[in-house]
Amino acid sequence: MTARPKLLVIAGPTACGKTRLAVALARAFGGEIVSADSRQAYRALDLCAGKDLEEYRTGGPVVPVHLVDVAELSEEFSLFDFVRGFARAFWDICAHGRLPILCGGTGLYLEAVLRGYRLAEAAPDDSLRAELSQLSAEELKERLRAEKPRLHNVSDFGSRERTIRAIEIAVAARTRPALELPAFEPLVIGVSLPRPARKLRIRERLRARLAAGMLEEVRRLLDAGVTHPRLEELGLECRFISRFLRGEIPSQDELEERLSREIYLFSKRQEAWLRRWERAGMQIHWLEGPDVERASAVVREVLGARPPGGES
Repeated sequence: MTARPKLLVIAGPTACGKTRLAVALARAFGGEIVSADSRQAYRALDLCAGKDLEEYRTGGPVVPVHLVDVAELSEEFSLFDFVRGFARAFWDICAHGRLPILCGGTGLYLEAVLRGYRLAEAAPDDSLRAELSQLSAEELKERLRAEKPRLHNVSDFGSRERTIRAIEIAVAARTRPALELPAFEPLVIGVSLPRPARKLRIRERLRARLAAGMLEEVRRLLDAGVTHPRLEELGLECRFISRFLRGEIPSQDELEERLSREIYLFSKRQEAWLRRWERAGMQIHWLEGPDVERASAVVREVLGARPPGGES
């Protein structure tokens, strides 16, 4: 029987060193990275999405990365888009004899791959949209719950448009074939830091991104036609900078303080998502920070992977 291909997954809260570790392991084991970050898919969202693109290009050979800068901000990069993109990238990486490394902090993306969500492509349905347009917000929520009792993504309730789209997708899933996901042998490595160290790292990283021009990045997006309501949907950094630029946050110092606090709370929710996986039986090999030596030992032991050339 043919052995299933390997998949290395690097997960964990924000600002704990996931990208740095994934890049180091890609160089050590001949891998390519697939981003599991819901915002890094969007072009022109660089500092706000924390893409850290220089990490892939410096310190050694350039590491290929997939599903970064693949969508316009005028589009909605959906869970289906991610899973389809992951499947294509996975087979492409394997076809070249390299190790796929899925790295990111969007728990829903990671869970969809690891648990094999059955997702179907859903084209816009004008007649269904016309029907749904007559319903109140609460009626739309009830319709979505009826169509999808095991709701994966509560952000589908975030706006009327998102709820209608979620219903559209759920209806299509009943009548269309599900996307076929590859079978693989996974290894999940979790990267975290003690909470005081994580708080400090989040603040330092936020200050660095603000100094590098994150406010100017959001101003450019607004000048290019991105609306404030759209910015509200694009993560904490865009949301709070949008509010600062609208005068709802009185100073840059307060912006930094509030945003730092919210990012830290978000990191706790990310970690809680992974701990829930463990309680459900998924094995996660935890590291404190991007410990390349320990991670390499785990990869060799669990996946049997060896560096290019067969070196130990």
